[in-house]
Amino acid sequence: MTEQPTFELTAREGEARAGVLRTAHGEVRTPVFMPVGTKASVKSVDPDELRALGAEIVLANSYHLHFRPGEGLVEELGGLHDFMAWPGPILTDSGGFQVFSLRDTLLAVDEDGVTFRSVYDGEAARFTPELAAEIQRRLGSDIAMCLDVCSPAGAARAELERAIELTSVWARRQRKAPRAAGQLLFGIVQGGTDEELRRRSAEELGALDFDGYALGGLSVGEERAAMLEATGFSAPLLPAEKARYFMGIGDPEGVLEVIERGIDMFDCVLPTRTARTGSALTWEGRINLRNARFARDRRPLQEGCDCPACRRFSRAYLRHLVNQQELLGLRMLSLHNLRFLIDLVNGARDAIVRGELAGYKRDALDRLAAEPA
Repeated sequence: MTEQPTFELTAREGEARAGVLRTAHGEVRTPVFMPVGTKASVKSVDPDELRALGAEIVLANSYHLHFRPGEGLVEELGGLHDFMAWPGPILTDSGGFQVFSLRDTLLAVDEDGVTFRSVYDGEAARFTPELAAEIQRRLGSDIAMCLDVCSPAGAARAELERAIELTSVWARRQRKAPRAAGQLLFGIVQGGTDEELRRRSAEELGALDFDGYALGGLSVGEERAAMLEATGFSAPLLPAEKARYFMGIGDPEGVLEVIERGIDMFDCVLPTRTARTGSALTWEGRINLRNARFARDRRPLQEGCDCPACRRFSRAYLRHLVNQQELLGLRMLSLHNLRFLIDLVNGARDAIVRGELAGYKRDALDRLAAEPA
């Protein structure tokens, strides 16, 4: 019997793709948005609620879980799926983004690994490709990410070249490290917004035949136009038969743009972080419920939305909860924002299957840009 491929394309429209990613804990339909559960919890949202919202896969953060509570404890308690009571697929990042984005904590980078100060106690710590693999093996995630060097926006070419070099060296080592049963491993392509460097990185990592590939080092502060241009020329450099992951994008407009350019997976804290500021994602754009104009607004956050917030509560009531710092308000906004983004992506996937993504995207962007009623 022929083994099914890890990733299978089911439809294409231009560069956009619809497909199925198969993992040890179930299938994921792509394109897909992954809610972020940094510390093994999507903030304020119960796993059953996540499933009811339509989430198929979640992301957890190896850096934070390594320091609190430790991968050994998670393994002892049955692995990440049992620990956080999420039965579906889980992707864990390597911790590289946290190490390199918190540049004030960075101490040294060399071929063997990276030394930094923990954000928890300030003590010096070190990540190597082998440790990144071991942390994720013991967490038991379905998809593990390679340790990479994430350069900031505007980095000099020499810094980008060094990042590519170390990322490839580390990827070769992590490729050989033990993994959890059925655990997939994704490589991360670097190179900033430089097409030549992206091509070099993609070729070096492509030769290692990972289970999937990510675009790293984008959405880190560069101009949106440059980011989208880089996505456009980088995505086709990745193996067509493997899943493609854009690390760290979650605004509705950006999600539609990267889907159109051939991205299958993406994650971002935006839906829940935006909720905690009292704002909701709607077809009017983001609305700030702290605004007095919603004080007597009887409408739901979004007409036609069947999330728990829209089924039961008015904008006026949710505004009251937000302004009084009631946790229910922040929870309801989190549920709504996640549902809004998941529905948007589901609609894009269905549109690709019908060959109608261009029209779907155009209509969605027009609605998002329209003046509020």
